[in-house]
Amino acid sequence: MSSNYGDWLKAQREASGLTQKELADEAIMTRSHIAHIEAGRRIPSKEDARRLDKALNTGNVLSSFLPQDDTVVADHFEVARQLEQQATMIREFAFSLVPGILQTERYMRAVLRTAFPPWSEDECDKVVVTRLERAKILTEPVGPVVWALLDEAVLRRPIGGRDVMTEQIMHIVRLVEDNRVRAHVLPFGLGAHPLLQSMLTLMWFEDQPPVAYTEGMRVGKIHDAPGMVEQLQGAYDLALSDALPLKESLALLRATAKEYEHHD
Repeated sequence: MSSNYGDWLKAQREASGLTQKELADEAIMTRSHIAHIEAGRRIPSKEDARRLDKALNTGNVLSSFLPQDDTVVADHFEVARQLEQQATMIREFAFSLVPGILQTERYMRAVLRTAFPPWSEDECDKVVVTRLERAKILTEPVGPVVWALLDEAVLRRPIGGRDVMTEQIMHIVRLVEDNRVRAHVLPFGLGAHPLLQSMLTLMWFEDQPPVAYTEGMRVGKIHDAPGMVEQLQGAYDLALSDALPLKESLALLRATAKEYEHHD
C-alpha cells in the first residue's frame, strides 16, 4: 500500500505528542500494529481507523480515506488474517492441507478448484493474490518466527498432481533451509494425536496476550480466553513432542518430494 496514509497518521500522532505505544493504548490496538500502519505495511480495519480518529481527534478522516484493501479471505478468517500480520511468533498445525502462508501458487489453485459451488477464474485469482501477500511475512527482514507442524497426510495427498506436490514440498524445504520456517512432521505410524480434530494456529505478539485460531469446514474461531489458549498450546506442545525431529522431518520431506518426482 502507499505510505501516504501511514505518513499522515504518523504526523497526526506526533502533532498530538503521543508515542506509538500511547496511541495504541488510546485506540485499543497494539504498538506493533501502529508501527506497521505508519510504515505503509498494513491497512487498518474500519473499526481500527474509527478508533484512531477518535484517539487523535481527526473527525472521520482516517476512516474516510482508508486505502483500498483488495484482500479476499473467508469472513471467518478476516480477524485471524489481521492478527497473523502482527504476530511475532506463529505456530501452525495442518492435518490435510499445507497452511496458507506456506502454499505455492500452483498448490493454491489446485485447492481452489475443488470449491463448491465452483469459483470463477477471477475469484480464484483474487484469493491467490491475497494468499501470496500474506506469505510476504516470511520474507520481511523482521518477520515472525514460524513453526509448521504437519500431519504426514498433508504430504501424501497428491493435490494438483505430482509436479505440484514436488514443487510444494520443496518450497517448504527451502523455507526451512533458509531459516524462515521450522517444520516437523507427525508420521502416520504415530496413530492418534491431540490435534487430529482441527487445524490450529497459535499466535504470539509483542504487546498483547497470545491467541489461537481453529478452523473446520467453512467455520473458524478466534480463541482469546487465557484458559482455552493455554489448553490449545498444551495440545500443540504434546503433539510436537511426538513429531519427527527437524533433521528427520526434512529427510522425509525430501524423500517424499523425490517419490513424486520420479514416480512413473
